[in-house]
Amino acid sequence: MSGVRGTSAGDAATGPGAATALPTVAVPSITVESQHGLGASLLPADAAAKTQGVFPYAADLWAEGLLWAAVLRSPHPHARIVSIDTTHAAEMPGVRAVITHADVPGDAMHGRRVADRPVFAHDIVRHHGEPIAAVAADHPDTARLAAAAITVEYEVLEPVTDPEKAFAAPPLHPDGNLIRHIPLRFGDPAASGEVVVEGVYRVGRQDPAPIGAEAGLAVPRPDGGVELYVASTDPHADRDMAAACFGLETDRVKVVVTGVPGAMADREDPGFQLPLGLLALRTGHPVKLVATREESFLGHAHRHPALLRYRHHADAEGRLVKVEAQLLLDAGAYADASSDALAAAVAFAAGPYVVPHVFVEGWAVRTNNPPSGHVRGEGAMQVCAAYEGQMDKLAAKLGLDPAELRMRNVMATGDLLPTGQTVTCPAPVAELLKAVRDAELPPLPSAEDEAEWLLPGGPEGAGEPGAVRRGVGYALGMVHMLGAEGHDEVSTATVRVQDGVATVICSAVETGQGFATLARQIVQEVLGVEEVAVLPADTDQPPAGPSARGRHTWVSGGAVERAAKMVRTQLLQPLAATFGMSVELLTIADGKITSYDGVLSTTVAETLQGKELWATAQCRPHPTEKLDETGQGDAFVGLAFAAIRAVVDVDIELGTVRVVDMAVAQDVGRVLNPRQVAARIEAGVTQGVGMALMEDLRTAQGAVRRPSLTGYALPTALDAPPVRIVKLVEERDVVAPFGAKAVSAVPVVVSPAAVAAAVRAATGRPVGRLPIRPQTAAARQA
Repeated sequence: MSGVRGTSAGDAATGPGAATALPTVAVPSITVESQHGLGASLLPADAAAKTQGVFPYAADLWAEGLLWAAVLRSPHPHARIVSIDTTHAAEMPGVRAVITHADVPGDAMHGRRVADRPVFAHDIVRHHGEPIAAVAADHPDTARLAAAAITVEYEVLEPVTDPEKAFAAPPLHPDGNLIRHIPLRFGDPAASGEVVVEGVYRVGRQDPAPIGAEAGLAVPRPDGGVELYVASTDPHADRDMAAACFGLETDRVKVVVTGVPGAMADREDPGFQLPLGLLALRTGHPVKLVATREESFLGHAHRHPALLRYRHHADAEGRLVKVEAQLLLDAGAYADASSDALAAAVAFAAGPYVVPHVFVEGWAVRTNNPPSGHVRGEGAMQVCAAYEGQMDKLAAKLGLDPAELRMRNVMATGDLLPTGQTVTCPAPVAELLKAVRDAELPPLPSAEDEAEWLLPGGPEGAGEPGAVRRGVGYALGMVHMLGAEGHDEVSTATVRVQDGVATVICSAVETGQGFATLARQIVQEVLGVEEVAVLPADTDQPPAGPSARGRHTWVSGGAVERAAKMVRTQLLQPLAATFGMSVELLTIADGKITSYDGVLSTTVAETLQGKELWATAQCRPHPTEKLDETGQGDAFVGLAFAAIRAVVDVDIELGTVRVVDMAVAQDVGRVLNPRQVAARIEAGVTQGVGMALMEDLRTAQGAVRRPSLTGYALPTALDAPPVRIVKLVEERDVVAPFGAKAVSAVPVVVSPAAVAAAVRAATGRPVGRLPIRPQTAAARQA
């Protein structure tokens, strides 16, 4: 049983004797004044269809005259292509087309941030699984057999897999091996502290592991264009990329977003999306491709593996004086989102702490490893594991309680980031830390309670109860919301009301983060209309940008709110004019319109009768700027914070770890949907625990080992830890619509560091690698 990503683990109880129960999520009491609108736990409109198994995903699509596609991928991480022979494949019965780099009519290079990646490799292969050719046939088995029949002669080259060696290695790409270098300089380089601790930390390669298959359908159009039905998280960017590749104007390429089965990264692999469209244009038939799990592991972006070297200086009281760090991110073969990830890593390298002097060197480099890109909390998660490890070392050296050391250094509103940017948003870090520190600890198992499932390792993998040690660890972390360094975060939405039903048109993609539900709640709140429909996203609508970093709650939600308020004005103006008052003196609540003095009282339904009202609006947050040559600049729109206390049981002989409890306090700005907030925090903690204990896409000389869900360990519902949300701090961010902050990414960032801290406390071992290996968690034996 695998794939709990983006889902709630359920309401079953856990405890001694409940061996098969699922983990619980304890949520603090939140007052809900209504059953609709903002603040209500409104259920998603598609909840019933998804639970009944009838919700349509890309893999379920069908079209008349459908052909099937398959992609040939390189078995080597680094090689020179000497020749490609497609003769045998093209001659196979049922094969309709075979395409290679020579058949790309437009731009042969693409990329989400930098166009440095070929649609098909044609001279050099730069990573295991890189697309070489694609086939369309009348049956999926025929397509796969034809792809396997393509003969490629390779000259295998020595791969560069160590990012430290990439600096001196021959260029792997015409753009060189160095993608970006950020030297951050903040304060006095000569400053030093009375106490100094150093550490080296490594973070592995986490896969997004989307639950559903990556799939798509391309349908040619009569005008020579094509429609792509894919689980896109940024349809307009995908359309522009595809149009450039196909050599078409953007108005002849349409991207229709199909049901997205959970997403926490750039959901689809362009390595199959672009060949799909090319095959449809070549054959004149609809073409479908459903990627195997192996293809998904090889093709889509992963979390950046990182090597992090740190030196912390503090005074005798434990107050931080200086942080020095070297951060190296492994981008894999192509740039993708590596520049963005590096900016976050460098900016947050000291964590949510006040540090007067910070000096960081950050690099992102190309290697022949699998591609890295946007995964929740990119950059921030890697450095959180390192700086929190340093805080534990510092506490041990000073003889201080780890929570107390952190409390002496926490950041607050008005403090400076090492980038020189002032933290203007609410930053209740001390309040968060105090909440988890003071939360009740879970009880220790009784002496006679030796049920196997309670021991680290679970049933049939447990050791002796006497070898189990309990540890408690703390971690604080932060993420930025929206894009950074000058990214334009504009989004557009239209709200239309007719016959008492409201419709929202916005190309913000619902990826499981709850935007479609939030849009319904916003319209209910502003207009008092109960029935609200959110249309599916496609590129005929104005752009809304990518589904990442909580931007749709802020930017697209803000656009929906503005459009709804414009419709509200249209609705109320005639009434206000009739009664000789301004619109501001009228209120809408629970479907009723009333005036301040009670003279006017009617219903929204009566007022809307026979009318059609609509408005379109945009939301664009305040601009940001790129970090300069010393890492300085106002690069971020907003920040979100969290504190987590982890409790673990460790079998010090076997090195197995069981997460007993995760107490979470989070800065959320405002709770818009209590149910969704709890689900997103739980999902984020679960993903973070996976990073801490099991998830690592292993490679051998650049080749992915066992690219499957049996070879890649992923938390199941039974592995998901009990999550207790002990506090949600609702201090509204005044520049954000509704004052709300993103909630999904920051628990992912903080929970691995918290689990690592708890394992340190249980074993006394220096935990410097994620995921934590059994040999690390096992205490040294005499």
